[in-house]
Amino acid sequence: MQAHRIAVIGSGRIGRAWSIVFARSGFDVKLHDAAPEMLSGAPPAIRESVEDLASFKLIDEPVDAVVARITTCEQLADAVADADLVQENIAEVVEAKRALFSELDRLTKPDALLASSTSGLPASSFTEGLQGRARCFVAHPVNPPSLVPLVELCGAPWTAPDVLQRARVLYEAAGQQPVTVNREISGFLLNRLQGALLEEALSLYEQGYASAADLDTVMRDGLAMRWSFMGPFETIDLNAPGGVADYAARYGGTYRSIAAGRKAFDWPQATLDRLDAERRAVLPRERIEERSRWRDRRLMALLAHRRDLKDGDS
Repeated sequence: MQAHRIAVIGSGRIGRAWSIVFARSGFDVKLHDAAPEMLSGAPPAIRESVEDLASFKLIDEPVDAVVARITTCEQLADAVADADLVQENIAEVVEAKRALFSELDRLTKPDALLASSTSGLPASSFTEGLQGRARCFVAHPVNPPSLVPLVELCGAPWTAPDVLQRARVLYEAAGQQPVTVNREISGFLLNRLQGALLEEALSLYEQGYASAADLDTVMRDGLAMRWSFMGPFETIDLNAPGGVADYAARYGGTYRSIAAGRKAFDWPQATLDRLDAERRAVLPRERIEERSRWRDRRLMALLAHRRDLKDGDS
């Protein structure tokens, strides 16, 4: 079976991570960026990331073999001409995406899948006027997709159902965990769930119920312990002897009471300044990049642990 040919447009963090996702799964990747300095800086950054993955035994081949599958292309046409999937990763600007997708529709083969990594723009906002709009959709990853496998697939009203099915098969072959968003909604699924929890955390912080550090501890050492391997519905299903129905009967009233008393967070600057000051006391701004790299290594360790667990279950 011939390996899929992938074009990745945009060589920032997301684009580089997508390139690694596809290359480590055996796909040929062509990487393009309209900014020459970004494109030239991508290969060494990609190699460094793949070396980190190798140090955690998260790739099954030599680093050189994975990196060799990624070719940089100065011209967009060269990158996308024979692509089975184009993964776009440019700025979150409707006009820019509309212009790029118009070019992609013209330059790619008719059955190529055209995906955007947008985290907030619906596909309908930049694909409506395209002749090939039925093959366009959003494939929203979690940053970085090379370490967090979820990808949300969401079509426009005119996206062909078989396009999303083909996409799902392809992303699964690339080692990702695709989910289908059945119709367009602002923020898709992950950002809406994340936003709801973040807003409540900020509201609790603003009202003085706890420090930022303690709220982070509640999440990290409480909810996230279970949520790292099961979702909220399975969690409540296991938290009452009779499953979901029993949980709802026991605790539904409590949650209704919480919802009735919930105070919305309106993102006031004074509260955000106070939160930023608390965070900067813990992590100076100049160390954010360093801490981000630490986060990525922790994600690698978690991935390695999860893979070992799966191997043990088989």
